[in-house]
Amino acid sequence: QVELVESGGESVQAGGSLKLSCVLSGRYPYRAYYMGWFRQIPEKGREGVAVLYKRDGATHIADFAKGRFTLSEDRATNTLYLQMNNLKPEDTAMYYCAATPFAPSPLRSSDYDLWGQGTLVMVSS
Repeated sequence: QVELVESGGESVQAGGSLKLSCVLSGRYPYRAYYMGWFRQIPEKGREGVAVLYKRDGATHIADFAKGRFTLSEDRATNTLYLQMNNLKPEDTAMYYCAATPFAPSPLRSSDYDLWGQGTLVMVSS
């Protein structure tokens, strides 16, 4: 069994920063999984934010996040981070960490079969 636990979401003002964390635990090693961040806004589907593609080490960032959000990881603690800077009110969403052992289309949420419970980010103007 694999578990993903997110943290770091909170309420901030526009222009502020947050760093989200996702810890993977379970039977198989961290390096076995493709991992990324997705978000869900009310009345919209789940959209990809940023994904670390282990096959080639590439980072895939959604257009709305480029220049503002970055990914990093700490393999010693099985943690994937999402640093979010210059936050905007439209970034308000539930942010989810996701993982899959199979090479996904990077930002396609339906390709991921393991999900955390989510962490809420609220950005006020």
